[in-house]
Amino acid sequence: MICQLFIFRHSETTDNRNGVFSGWRDPHLTSEGFAQAHKITKQLECCKINYAFTSHLKRATQTLSVVLKPHPEIPIFVDDRLIERCYGLFQGKSKKEIEQQNPHLYAQFHRGYYVAPPEGESMAMVESRVIPFFEQLTEWLNHNPGNVAISCHNNSIRVFRRLFESLSLNQMCEIENPQDKAFIYNIEVDGTLTRQKVSQPKWDNVLLPKQIRLATDPRNPLRVYY
Repeated sequence: MICQLFIFRHSETTDNRNGVFSGWRDPHLTSEGFAQAHKITKQLECCKINYAFTSHLKRATQTLSVVLKPHPEIPIFVDDRLIERCYGLFQGKSKKEIEQQNPHLYAQFHRGYYVAPPEGESMAMVESRVIPFFEQLTEWLNHNPGNVAISCHNNSIRVFRRLFESLSLNQMCEIENPQDKAFIYNIEVDGTLTRQKVSQPKWDNVLLPKQIRLATDPRNPLRVYY
């Protein structure tokens, strides 16, 4: 059986508008963000959606809430493996100012794969949590087939695009993702699409707030976490 995944980035936030690193901060959508979310709603309104997953951050849950208005009573599960990349000490700071102050470091972590900002995550670490989520979701759909909406973030959606579009690491790190469009992918529920090897993330050096638990919803059927 073929299931469909409807994967979209949250719409514009106040941090996006102001050009600051958001990461694990929790800003709201702007009025433009809600307008963008309505475009995703229009795109998916005639699609059948059975389940939805999101991070706990407001920008992801607010976008999902708008998108699911034509689809009442869809079960929604929180899974913070979908959360945005942690930018550590740079969260809340101007991207332009960080680039001007340390252009070499900025170039290394902003579009690099292995380098993390101070007390933050590298893209390799983001991938090492998103891929296990995807593989576990695929396995779960073997027994609970259906179409899935996934509301995530600019960096976590990059991993999904690499898996489905066969992007290189450099291509994945360079792409920018729209905030008003869902990517639609077909997946065989036997889980044969991908089995990427990923290393376990090392969280000792990451600024990990108490509310980020990577598994915040006891109802989430994907209960096995790394």
